[in-house]
Amino acid sequence: MIVRFDELDWQPTPMGDLTLRRRFEPAVAALIYEVKLGDEYLMSSLFTVAEEALATLGLAEASGDRLAVLVGGLGLGYTAVAALRDDRVGALTVIDALPAVIGWHERELLPVSTELVGDARTTLVHDDFFAVVRRAPEGPRYDAILLDVDHSPRHQLDPSHADLYTVPGLRSLARHLHDGGVFALWSDDPPDDAFLADLAQVFDGASAHVVDFDNPVTGGVSSNTVYTGRLRATS
Repeated sequence: MIVRFDELDWQPTPMGDLTLRRRFEPAVAALIYEVKLGDEYLMSSLFTVAEEALATLGLAEASGDRLAVLVGGLGLGYTAVAALRDDRVGALTVIDALPAVIGWHERELLPVSTELVGDARTTLVHDDFFAVVRRAPEGPRYDAILLDVDHSPRHQLDPSHADLYTVPGLRSLARHLHDGGVFALWSDDPPDDAFLADLAQVFDGASAHVVDFDNPVTGGVSSNTVYTGRLRATS
């Protein structure tokens, strides 16, 4: 069988050429969407279980109604849409450093784009998430922050991201949460005990959840990790 690729968009970025393409995947007999940055595969609509689990596991730790949620990294949109499917979410802000990615969804090029941009609770913001959380909060704080940008705490897309995965970096991020707010992080690597120990210095109940999912390409099971922690309430 000839596998046909449709290049839906190509944009140069400071981190490399960004490509969105659609192709037929024989293993599932369906069209899938893939994103590459330079020579690296960033994401695929063939594997979305862990991206959705980032939202469901993170929000499971959150309490209250009318939750204000911040997502770092828009990507194919599966984390953001999974968050919107939680009826408690009152406002969802998604930050992405690449305007092309935001444009894909505004043009409704991706499978969940219409659901994402058609929801009045959604705000898409072009900014550097890492720079945002380094700064003191300038507006309302969040009940949950869900982050999926880098491959893992040890393998970043850009070296400038590395400071977030330290105790000072996590404390800076925590300033953007309400008391009792939740931080959740997706990782492509197995649980990292050293990072989990750092997470536990800032957040209560720090946990590493292994998310298994069927891999139709290999015929086996693959795994990602979702870290969660809750900011200690001071009142």
